[in-house]
Amino acid sequence: MAVESRFVVIRQGVEVETFMDKKSADEYDKMLDMADSLAEMLSHAPVELTEQATEELSIYFAKHREDVLIALQAKKAKAEPAKAKAEPVLKAVDKKPEGKDSAKGEKKPSKAKSAKATKAEKEAKLSEAS
Repeated sequence: MAVESRFVVIRQGVEVETFMDKKSADEYDKMLDMADSLAEMLSHAPVELTEQATEELSIYFAKHREDVLIALQAKKAKAEPAKAKAEPVLKAVDKKPEGKDSAKGEKKPSKAKSAKATKAEKEAKLSEAS
């Protein structure tokens, strides 16, 4: 026979949610308490809200209480890790062994040799033109 412990959040005599651990049940109950307080505050606002809109807004604010506190400047936002901010963008480089064409196995002139060859070709053309 298996024994399971369940924690049930009850509001106004109605089972709202069931949890497997006490911590989650307590957090949910606390969130609902905050939502009730926020709904009361919103009901006194000069803006006309439907009952459904008041309930949805109050639950949203209660679920996102950290963001609300930051928006109200009652709490400082957590700093993002410096690594994430200044992470350099790396480009992929196809590395081939220098001097060899990997597909054919033929030797290719290195950049230094090709630059010298190009310079020599230019000098030859200049001397031919004069």
